[in-house]
Amino acid sequence: MRGAKAPERRQRKGPRRTSSQHCNAAGNARSIILNETRRVGSLLKSIAADVSRLDVRRLEGRVTGVSGLLVEAGGPAEALVVGTLARIAGAPEVRAEIVGFKNGRALLLPFDAVEAIRPGARVRFEGARLSTRPCAAWLGRVIDAFGDPVDGAGPLPQGMAARAVRAAPPPAHGRARVGARMDMGVRALNIFAAVCRGQRLGIFAGSGVGKSVLLSMLARGAAADVIVIGLIGERGREVRDFVDDTLGEAGRRRAVVVVATSDEPAARRRLAAEQACAVAEHFRDEGKSVLLMLDSVTRYAMAGREIGLAAGEPPTTKGYTPSVFADLPRLLERAGPGAEGRAGSITGLFTVLVDGDDHNEPVADAVRGILDGHIVMERRIAERGRYPAINVLKSISRLMPMCHDARENALVAEARTLLSAYADMEELIRIGAYKAGADPVIDRAIAKLPALERVLSQGRDELCSLDTGFAMIEEALAP
Repeated sequence: MRGAKAPERRQRKGPRRTSSQHCNAAGNARSIILNETRRVGSLLKSIAADVSRLDVRRLEGRVTGVSGLLVEAGGPAEALVVGTLARIAGAPEVRAEIVGFKNGRALLLPFDAVEAIRPGARVRFEGARLSTRPCAAWLGRVIDAFGDPVDGAGPLPQGMAARAVRAAPPPAHGRARVGARMDMGVRALNIFAAVCRGQRLGIFAGSGVGKSVLLSMLARGAAADVIVIGLIGERGREVRDFVDDTLGEAGRRRAVVVVATSDEPAARRRLAAEQACAVAEHFRDEGKSVLLMLDSVTRYAMAGREIGLAAGEPPTTKGYTPSVFADLPRLLERAGPGAEGRAGSITGLFTVLVDGDDHNEPVADAVRGILDGHIVMERRIAERGRYPAINVLKSISRLMPMCHDARENALVAEARTLLSAYADMEELIRIGAYKAGADPVIDRAIAKLPALERVLSQGRDELCSLDTGFAMIEEALAP
């Protein structure tokens, strides 16, 4: 129309896309859709596999007797398989697992109290094995041996894929190598017993020497993505104290705590340790760096001893049954690097409660031979007020030489020499029998001991990085 103003073209904001950019955007969208399709397809296959394993039959039997920790039950032969789960009717219902046979009847190990079981009570065999479904929503939660929440924080979300609670360790030839050095946040460990990712160490100590406090320091300061803590056979009073006070909010945010108190049946205490390993394996397979801490392996072994004796096994050293020493490597070997080519790993710290401060008792001796090193905590050091009460001269990390560089190894060697020289002459020094100038190494050890003690001492809420720790030891050893 004459005189009409031509419409203004809307100005394009930003630079015009080229055809290659359009192609790249379309390619990225197709890649995302393809990845999501594969993920959904994998989940559907997993669900289909679970459904195909379901048995629609209802296999039942009857209780024929109770002997100590075990329940005898009869039932169809096809249902009586070692490891099968069962439920015994009662008020309340009792969960159990088949652990053996006697005179054609199944021996059931109950996970709950047996006071409500009656002769002839109905037993339903579920034909399944113990499994769990961890996921990221478990971080910050406290669960029991079955993966059920016990912290009063509401229902616990379940992961998509089921994982066996009693899984076999990865095959040795298919595992990755141990990774690089890991900052633990504790000077005494970083310097004198360095830990690599995927390494397994034992913490050997008597009762009341400070194991729980050391674990809380590691939970807050270790450079790990996820912390899994198993409190096995712990006192009921101390569980809440450990979670709320010792572990604290900072440590709990990235941790999953698995609890089985000392008053729970032996089957639950043993299962809690295996549940903690299964949760750690889930996060390891997701590519995370996991720190698994079990407190304590000794109580796990004691639970195994109770079960073994009830099943009729012969007692050996200090009453421990042969199955205990067969189960220990299967449990401890589950920690470590994941499959070759995967980034995830489980760094394991396992506490050993030495009986009467005897570091050569059977469980301690067996565990020491399985792990990649040991950390020794001594009552004598705790009594003089130095915490953590780690005896660095008796603590060994078998991978430490490859962790430190040449300068750091030289500092560690010099510090060990001085600490060892002082320890050898400590009694003579204290009673005044040593005369200054008799030995230049001992003279230097006496002069440097206060500075070295300050390096080894660390408050519960104090965190220290690797670099800071070595700077402090270098300053302490300076002429």
